Amino acid sequence: MTKQILIILLLCITTGTFAQDPCSNGRYAEEVFSQFTLTSNLTYGQNSNWANSTTVLKLDFYEPTNDTLTARPLIIWVHGGSFIGGSKTDPDVKILSERFAKKGYACASISYRLGFFPFDSTNAVKAVVRAVQDLKGAIRYFYKDAQTNNQFKIDTNHIFIGGSSAGAITALHVAYLNDVCELSDYMSASALASMGGLEGNSGNPGYSTKVHGVINGCGALARYNWLEAGDVPLCSVHGTNDGTVTYNRGLVNPGTPLMYLDGSRMIHERACAIGVTNQIYTFNNASHVPYISNSAYMDSTERFVRDFLIEVMGCTQNMLLPANQMQQQAILYPTTYCDGSASNEICTGVGINEIAAIETLHCYPNPSNGQFTIETTQGFKVLRVFDLSGKVIFETMNLYSSNYEMDLGSQNNGLYLIEVTFENGQLMRNKLLIEK
Repeated sequence: MTKQILIILLLCITTGTFAQDPCSNGRYAEEVFSQFTLTSNLTYGQNSNWANSTTVLKLDFYEPTNDTLTARPLIIWVHGGSFIGGSKTDPDVKILSERFAKKGYACASISYRLGFFPFDSTNAVKAVVRAVQDLKGAIRYFYKDAQTNNQFKIDTNHIFIGGSSAGAITALHVAYLNDVCELSDYMSASALASMGGLEGNSGNPGYSTKVHGVINGCGALARYNWLEAGDVPLCSVHGTNDGTVTYNRGLVNPGTPLMYLDGSRMIHERACAIGVTNQIYTFNNASHVPYISNSAYMDSTERFVRDFLIEVMGCTQNMLLPANQMQQQAILYPTTYCDGSASNEICTGVGINEIAAIETLHCYPNPSNGQFTIETTQGFKVLRVFDLSGKVIFETMNLYSSNYEMDLGSQNNGLYLIEVTFENGQLMRNKLLIEK
């Protein structure tokens, strides 16, 4: 009896030690495996693409060769490409999958639905939603496997998601976009429902989409305030001269200006303000996703992500690449829950008092097919309409009207800013979504 108790105590001590330091013997911190095994083109789901044809969704699975562990942390990587191109075999996701598989992780690099047309903000938002739905389908795929065949031997308490550029944007929105009303500035509830909602129909229904951390490579959130207290931790790497997805807050421009997003610097500031664990590494004077074409930047990215992951998992290994000095000042603009609009970048001169008055200017119907009415509680003098690039697409003066009917049916689908100026100089603004 005494011998049996001793054995149980030893087992408990051993188990407890592993739980305290999952990086025992260097696993997850070092390349403890010399090789990895790749299984390509596993189907995890399917869904309708922007052209209403079916896209079969596939992933490549990387794992340590001859690994005997039966519960391994998983990183799901999402490639970039502005939501119109790219591949699950792109260099960034391929190299990172290989390197982290040698450290003892299981890794998956996924394909997702690409393409949108015309190239406007409304269709860009839909492309992001489709990518979010597909990544959630992939997450469910691994939860389903863990509860059924257990082919991949995943520890579902440690599932991480990440990627570069569009892939990072996708991962950030999977983690932090969790309420339909948050999208109300960008698309109607009915339009979202017609696409399958935030969860989507990309496969493996009924299983969890919970993740435990985000790896953000040069990505952004539509609104920084979608990151809330209690959300999962994240790490970010970003170049200060990124002209595609800006380091701070700015206009996303993959060749065509689309919309303003809050970059890694803004996300970091928000996370610090609300107590969400996060780290950021700044590539000074570097452009978009610099680690794809620069091996030194890739090595730094690998070490920084490695440090973040082992810290989140509770390892006691030494850090290899601590966060460096951030650049630029991130100023968090005023927001309310499910309304991060308060946009001071679309037009200049917007202040907090002007933002507070926004609810007294009404545009209806909204969303609109382009024909709508502007109504205020008192007569206004000047009316302007801006697109998301800040360009004035309509202007009229000397109105002295509190009710004005407009027709913007010739404009592309997307989000527009309506601005009225009163005789005393006060400004009021509101948003209008055109969907035809």
